Amino acid sequence: MPADPTRSTNPPLSFRLDGMWLKAFLRVDRIRHDTLVSLVSGWSDTEVRKDVTARLVALAEVMSSIRREGELDAAVEAVEDEASMHDAEIEIDLVDALRLRDELNVVIEKLARFNPAAARPDMLAKMPHQRRAS
Repeated sequence: MPADPTRSTNPPLSFRLDGMWLKAFLRVDRIRHDTLVSLVSGWSDTEVRKDVTARLVALAEVMSSIRREGELDAAVEAVEDEASMHDAEIEIDLVDALRLRDELNVVIEKLARFNPAAARPDMLAKMPHQRRAS
């Protein structure tokens, strides 16, 4: 397996390639941290804890059964709503933005190694599955 060319100076907020250089991963540990903190932030209130726990149990039931379309998303959203969770986002400063851009550029170069033209911005318009959401 090729070595990972994206060795980050900040692994908790970084891009990396899989072992075959076919997929990229964005690691954002802060989102997981904030999600867990948000999930339990109201747990000192017995009613909040009971309501969030009930939603988590319902989510676990969905996970362990055959799901209908949209059921998992609805169960996750119910937990988020009950726990008053915020969007999964973090702020990054210019230093991190530039470092992430550099890491992503390396990732894009490796992912496009068999078709370098596909990584050109003008080619993205011709690939509907890679268009950015508005």
